Amino acid sequence: MSNYQVEPIDRPKALAPEAIKSLRRSQVKGVSRRQLLRYSLGLGVLLWFTETMIGTLAFVWPNLTGGFGSKVKIGTLDDIKLANSNLPIADGFPAYVPDARAYIILINTGQQQFVTGDDTTGDGRALNVRGLYQRCPHLGCKPNPCQKNFWFECPCHGSRYDRLGIKAAGAQYGPAARGMDRFSASVDGSGVLTLDTGKITLGPLPVAVGQPGIIPPRTPTGCI
Repeated sequence: MSNYQVEPIDRPKALAPEAIKSLRRSQVKGVSRRQLLRYSLGLGVLLWFTETMIGTLAFVWPNLTGGFGSKVKIGTLDDIKLANSNLPIADGFPAYVPDARAYIILINTGQQQFVTGDDTTGDGRALNVRGLYQRCPHLGCKPNPCQKNFWFECPCHGSRYDRLGIKAAGAQYGPAARGMDRFSASVDGSGVLTLDTGKITLGPLPVAVGQPGIIPPRTPTGCI
């Protein structure tokens, strides 16, 4: 009796060596694991590169367009008064400039003009004007100037600052650990103020009300 067994031609149990070699030489259909790995790696690198480029452009774009993050021309004191005619800017009340995300404050109200010069520290006394970043140092909310007491008051957690951005010391004046941050500034020969919103100086430590270095509020109560 023979040991051979007949199998259907469409269901062979084994392939001859010649058939295996033929399959190896032919093009594999579909995507192999190696190709899938290469495609996945390439796609990951492309996504990383795209995100890096978008992030870089987002960081650099303001400096290219002259918006926040670069030098922003504010104008003269008269320009600021005219744009805020309903506010007592001449008395030292803060004026808000959206393009710079800053409050502009006349420091010495007895001198109704900005002084020509440069101030990289953000203090502004030499220029008779200070530019404060609109962001509360606590958690980033926007403090609002209160016309009743001439102080800044943060609506989120109650941090309070005098009109020049100095934080009042004490738990009753809110949780911020320092005063409002400041921008580098310059005033040209025509009295035009420019803020460099790409250069921020951190605000100073809090000062107790009644001590030198902080302007007392005009009223015992504020707006919040």
